[in-house]
Amino acid sequence: QAQLVESGGGLVQTGGSLRLSCAASGGPFSTFAMGWFRQAPGKEREFVAAISRSDADTYYADSVKGRFTISRDNAKNTVYLRLNSLKPEDTAVYYCAATLGSEYPVLLRTWGYDYWGQGTQVTVSS
Repeated sequence: QAQLVESGGGLVQTGGSLRLSCAASGGPFSTFAMGWFRQAPGKEREFVAAISRSDADTYYADSVKGRFTISRDNAKNTVYLRLNSLKPEDTAVYYCAATLGSEYPVLLRTWGYDYWGQGTQVTVSS
């Protein structure tokens, strides 16, 4: 049973940057593939980025490709999401997720994950 805790959200202006962190506990972190999703008010939760267990492969939604970067530090049991060139449409609650068994392309789907964090709010002002 993994527990995930996100941090690093906040209010930024258009063009600004943030770094989200997700600290994991309750299991061998290196055995989890990790993902970030987001949910804006009135919208469904959507895929943002994912990273494989070994850090060898990363995946991004088209809407964030080139602006966001996912990374992980297995020694610190933490996955990060660097958000650059933020836009108002990036405003959402950002969720970290972990899976033991899923591989690409299932990593792009909410149902591919076993554990979820509580979310952290990112608000981008225009």
